[in-house]
Amino acid sequence: MRQPAVRLLRLSQVPYAELLALQERWLWRLQAEPGTEAGALLLCEPAGPVYTAGLRGGLTSEEATRLRALGAEVRAIGRGGLATFHGPGQLLCHPVLDLRPLGLRLRAHVAALEACAVRLCELQGLPGARARPPPYTGVWLGERKICAIGVRCGRHITSHGLALNCSTDLAWFEHIVPCGLVGTGVTSLSKELQRHVTVDEVIPRFLEAFKETYKCTLISEDSPN
Repeated sequence: MRQPAVRLLRLSQVPYAELLALQERWLWRLQAEPGTEAGALLLCEPAGPVYTAGLRGGLTSEEATRLRALGAEVRAIGRGGLATFHGPGQLLCHPVLDLRPLGLRLRAHVAALEACAVRLCELQGLPGARARPPPYTGVWLGERKICAIGVRCGRHITSHGLALNCSTDLAWFEHIVPCGLVGTGVTSLSKELQRHVTVDEVIPRFLEAFKETYKCTLISEDSPN
């Protein structure tokens, strides 16, 4: 049986707003002709520090002002979950997908994102990575979260996705309660492996995991559209 084709768009290191703009263009494209194509996988590394609050909030106006004073951007966005951080050294993966051609429901999509991150950690030499049930959605090494997941889905079309810490400056997380989970920590591939791990290093293995998990082919796009 022929596998669904997903477009692959790698943006390298770009402002977070650029990723969101491309995501919106793909959402409009899929919503205009639902069910005709599987969608796109958007990958990037944020060019600067950004704190985001999800549909459940997570940041007061006073906290947002304090975070902006640190030199970070603060955005309220339409994904699930509470507050988290995005910045250089982090792999952002936003699959903008019509789940119907892929034969998936929303819960299976979230589980697939977790499986991709777990598999990437395994390929990098960290076999202890595990997904945990809500409210601990994401991928963990013990009590340390290495990958945050927050998605949005409307009429079977998904947006947002995962953020995996490669060589992220983890000090930025100290200014919030990541995902509203008190008493837990964050980590990165670089911290766990005791060497510098770049986003570019992990992307080929992540793409391998994505194709295996979603049972799809990836078609590279030369430029965003």
